[in-house]
Amino acid sequence: QVQLVESGGGLVQAGGSLRLSCAASGLVFSINAMNWYRQAAGKERELVAGITSGDKTNYADSVKDRFTISRDNAKNTVDLQMNSLKPEATAVYYCQAHGTIRFPNDYWGQGTQVTVSS
Repeated sequence: QVQLVESGGGLVQAGGSLRLSCAASGLVFSINAMNWYRQAAGKERELVAGITSGDKTNYADSVKDRFTISRDNAKNTVDLQMNSLKPEATAVYYCQAHGTIRFPNDYWGQGTQVTVSS
């Protein structure tokens, strides 16, 4: 089992920045990729950014060049630096841990609210 605890959400003005953090515990050796998703009210959950154990990254087109995902394998954390925030970024942000072939499970954090005011 893997447990994920998120922090860093809050209220910010448009154009501002926030840094989200996700700490993993439990069977951390079973984690391959770490991802950030978000879900706005009444909308589908979408992938925002992802990073593999080999530090390959990918981003949604809507956040590319403004958001940066990073991980610290020694501390078992993954961060999402969000700059130049827009009101449409308002959503609940979720951390996801994607497992390995030996431990083929996905784990989700509880979510943290990000609200960007106009």
